[in-house]
Amino acid sequence: MSALLQVAGLHAGYGRAEVLSGLNFQLAQGQVVTIIGPNGAGKTTTLNALMGVLPSRGRVVFDGTDLADVTLEGRVMLGLALVPEKRELFGTMPVEDNLVLGAFRQVRLRNPKWREQLDVVYEIFPRLKERRTQLAGTLSGGERQMLAVGRALMSRPTLLMLDEPSLGLAPLVVREIFHTVENLRKTGVTILLVEQNARAALETADHGYVLEMGEVALSGPAEQLAHDPRVIDTYLGAARKKVDA
Repeated sequence: MSALLQVAGLHAGYGRAEVLSGLNFQLAQGQVVTIIGPNGAGKTTTLNALMGVLPSRGRVVFDGTDLADVTLEGRVMLGLALVPEKRELFGTMPVEDNLVLGAFRQVRLRNPKWREQLDVVYEIFPRLKERRTQLAGTLSGGERQMLAVGRALMSRPTLLMLDEPSLGLAPLVVREIFHTVENLRKTGVTILLVEQNARAALETADHGYVLEMGEVALSGPAEQLAHDPRVIDTYLGAARKKVDA
């Protein structure tokens, strides 16, 4: 598989505080890749730097294009989409209006059939179709996450980046969200998943990176990482040890 995203020597931070200190990793087309690690390791900073929300240094090549001088809007037009941790929905607008706003890229590309993507999103998230006239601010936590992902999918992204999609959700809803991620893989979209729930992330992903102190500490096939003693001890806990015993 060819590399869709290549990141080399990525530095980023906030003011004088450097969070990423020479990060290196890559994603292949069609993969689900996860980045796990403790709080403060730089997971969210990585996504913000890739999206152009945060200034950065280093080399980032997406689908053959060097992103050094590409603006946030330009990166959206190239096919990147980010679902931020806080979802950032328009709470006083109906569900469907939030989704339509996500079609910005397709409208700019003058795709006359951009509205057909609504049917695709509603097929993935039937509950959003049921709630399409409801104000986004009145949705449950799980429904808001579905809407945030659905809005990103309206742009028909090549790379979908998800920041902590399970954060603050009930276990049953978390399973539903990760099941959705697995189904999205079948549509051909490449996914970069940042997660605190290391077990669910590694069960879903093809490849994984463990981030510590702004650098990659471990990497490899997700299944291999899930059985690595260092990952088990630090991120999966005693429960996983009992399962593997």
